[in-house]
Amino acid sequence: MNQSWQDFALAEPELSAFGEARLKSGPAYLATVRANGMPRVHPVTPIIGEGHLLLFMEPTSPKGHDLQRGSGYMLHCWVSSNDGGEGEFCLTGHAFLTDDPAMRELAATYGYQPQDHYILFELTVESAFSTIYSDTGEPIRKSWKGQKKPLSITG
Repeated sequence: MNQSWQDFALAEPELSAFGEARLKSGPAYLATVRANGMPRVHPVTPIIGEGHLLLFMEPTSPKGHDLQRGSGYMLHCWVSSNDGGEGEFCLTGHAFLTDDPAMRELAATYGYQPQDHYILFELTVESAFSTIYSDTGEPIRKSWKGQKKPLSITG
């Protein structure tokens, strides 16, 4: 399985803290790939808590179909101004559908009340990237690329 938000946070605490703050500051934008190979972008409300990165959506959502089909994702924070505002943050990875009741309850703990029929995805974190701008306007970039973990098969 690929890296969880917790794995990312343990490996890169400063970058993950910056990313969490940016993703919680307003709507984020989820990019997926349609079946025909064309990109798709949607505003979303990611939930970060207890080592998980979660997204709820309507079961008929096109972005949900993309994720279930195995499309990777990119998640990018909103940017408040043309000069970069508080900075940019984006992630890439894959999403896995989950029906774990504990994950649904976790979302409520962090202030999100999903509709009963919404489906839930947990997102892996395969890479992360940030850009902030110095007083002179020069970009300061940080990046991280995770390691794929081997699948653990039991039974």
